This record gives sequence, C-alpha cells and structure tokens, in this order.
Amino acid sequence: MLRKAFVPGPEQAQLLDNQDPMRHFRDRFYLQPDRIYLDGNSLGLASRDTEEALLAALDDWKRHGIEGWTANERPWFTLAEELGALQAELVGALPAEVVVTGTTTVNLHTLVATFYRPEGKRTKILADALNFPSDLYALQSQLRLHGFDPDEHLILVQSQDGRTIAEDEIIAAMTDEVALILLPSVLYRSGQLLDMARLTAAAHERQIPIGFDCSHSAGAVPHQLHDWKTDFAFWCNYKYLNGGPGAVGSLFVHQRHFGRLPGLAGWFGYRKERQFAMLPTFEQAPTAGAWQISTPPVLATAPLRGSLRLFQEAGIDRIREKSLRMTDYLIYLIETRLTEAPYCFQIGTPLDPARRGGHVALEHPEAVRIGKALKMLGVIPDFRPPNVIRLAPVALYNSYTELWRTVEILRQIIDQRLFEQYSDQPGTVS
Repeated sequence: MLRKAFVPGPEQAQLLDNQDPMRHFRDRFYLQPDRIYLDGNSLGLASRDTEEALLAALDDWKRHGIEGWTANERPWFTLAEELGALQAELVGALPAEVVVTGTTTVNLHTLVATFYRPEGKRTKILADALNFPSDLYALQSQLRLHGFDPDEHLILVQSQDGRTIAEDEIIAAMTDEVALILLPSVLYRSGQLLDMARLTAAAHERQIPIGFDCSHSAGAVPHQLHDWKTDFAFWCNYKYLNGGPGAVGSLFVHQRHFGRLPGLAGWFGYRKERQFAMLPTFEQAPTAGAWQISTPPVLATAPLRGSLRLFQEAGIDRIREKSLRMTDYLIYLIETRLTEAPYCFQIGTPLDPARRGGHVALEHPEAVRIGKALKMLGVIPDFRPPNVIRLAPVALYNSYTELWRTVEILRQIIDQRLFEQYSDQPGTVS
C-alpha cells in the first residue's frame, strides 16, 4: 500500500508538494489566504477558468441577445451536448452518451421514469440503505406513481458495519422480483467505491437494468460506463467538477438505449434540426440529448465549460493518481497522529485504495463540535450524521502541506479541548 512509503514530519509534505507534477493547477483557483478548503466533495472551488467562461456567456447575452442561441462562437442551442461530449472521457462514455442538463434529482426522476417498467412479479426497485436520502425520496415517489407501497417495493440492502455495503449482498438481493437497480458509485458518508463493473454484469445476467448516482465520483474517479454497459447514470457538477453552486447536472444513457422514449419528455429533448417546427408529437433526439426536458439555464451551465478545460489539461487518470496518493497520505497521518488517546479518531473509509473514492471519513463522537472548531481555525470540512467529518483533498487545488497542517490542527483542538466551546447541534447547512 502507498502508506508504507510515507514518513512523519512536515518536511515530507513539502517534498511531496515540490514533486507534484500537478501543483501548477492550484494557481488557477481562488484560494483564500489562511484557509484550508477540504469540502470539495460538497462544493468545489471557483477557478479563474470558470469565471472567464461565465463572463463570456454574460458578454454573449449582452452583445447578441436572442441571437446568442445560434449566432455567436459559443452557441447556447447546443451547449448541453457540447459539454456532455467534453465530459464523456471523464466517465468512459461515447460523446453522444452524455448530456449536461437538469439537476441531479430531476435527472434521476427522468431516468427512473424511463427504465423502471414493472411487469408481472418484477415490480421492485433495489437500492442500498446508505444511499443519499434524496435518491431514496425519488425512488419512493416513483413507486407511488405506479401504485406501489415503497415499504414493500423498495428493497434496501443493509450495511453490516454502518459504513460500507458488500457487493455480494447487493447481488444476492437481485431477485426475479427486481425491475430496476439504483446504486451510488461512492457512498457519500464513508467514501466506499462500489465495484460498478461487477454489479452491472451481475444485474444484466439477471436481465435487470441498473443505474448509478456518480455525484461523489465524477471528476475524481475514472469510470468506463460505456464498456461496462451501464444502462444509465447521473451526477452533479458542483462537487469535484467545480461547476459552481447549483450547477446544472449531467446524465449518461448507454448507446444501445438510443431511440427509446424518455419517461419524461420535454421540448429540449427534441431532434435539434426540427425542434422549432413546434410539432405536437415528440420526436426524441437520437442521442442522450433526448433525456433533456427544459431549456438549459445558460448562466448556470457556462462555468462548466471553463472547469472542463482544466480537466482536459489534467486528465482524469492523473487526477485519480494524485487523489489516491493524497487520501493515502491523509490516512497515514490520521493513523499515526490521531488514533491513539486522547485523540481517538477512527477512519470510516476503506483503506484499500481500489475501494475508495475521493474523500476520507473521519469518525469521532464529538464530530459536530470538532468540525466547528476546525472552521474557526481555518479548515473547511463538512459533517455528516451521526459522527463523520468528511475531508476531501482535491487533486486540482489541495496540497500535501495542507493535509499535514489539518491533522496538526485536529491535535490542537483535542489537546486544548477547543471543541468544548461549541454547540453539539449541527448547522442548517453542514
């Protein structure tokens, strides 16, 4: 494992930074002085590239008005397809299989409405008990729309340790009563990376369509959605992809499903060359663009153009390599500096790099108050109940020295009992 190569002390952190071939990307982000930002798995930082792209879209609006849809060098009419093609390499898709559209949960609804087709005794949806709640809310509502009771028809694979889900148990739950499977690529609390290729193959052996919420992996972990023959996937663009708060989401539909009628249709999923014919009958686009519903909000989509420029330059494989090295270094520091008394932190993230996404789950009974103390001392994490501080070292803008400093600040918080001055009630947004 990579951790065996590390040694204690800030000197190695500085050496790792000096040897980092990607360190120059850090200069293109807006980093605040005296602040260590480790919450990129919730909201990525603004870059100069995203600012430039947003200002360019605003300028197009000012100069062109309605003609901005077709007449400028960055036409809005095909923006969703253009950005989808730019994202395709990040998730291992064909350019036509990805489109930037909607929001995460809206895209989940339109995809489930397409691929959930209960028939006979195949009426159930299979998910996991550790999934992000919004996904479960959407699945429950989709079942109700079909007249089914979610308590009976939503199967949730349980966790044996409260942190991870075993693929063997997911596969065992793929019975002949299951009509659809929806799983996360990475569990949002622990950071466990599921074996998507194995799960997809198992689902297809049983003739069950399967999709993944890639919100906690897109931009941090390379995938091969096309080669795995994953039926569908979706993700947000405001985490690792740094598209801005509330950025437009993305979805993937495998090429073999092109021509299938979307479960929820809207005019922006129409064939582009005939969209303004305003015909009463829906003719879906022959690509993943068919799963668009509404007009894209250009000013909320444009920043992604700048962010994807960074990803094209860096390459997802290099991003993953550095991400794993950073999380491995952070785990090493936690194991050697924070697990013994009086610190007593635990790591809730799989130690095997192949089973890990982009963040580290640090567990402690006083996680809420420690998280607040971290913020007051200039470290920005987030909290997930009941006891998890999530730390996400992002390859494009975080440094190894920041990770060393974070662990030393955590020691300070415990040594000086600084957390005791804070309430144990989570904030409204954490």
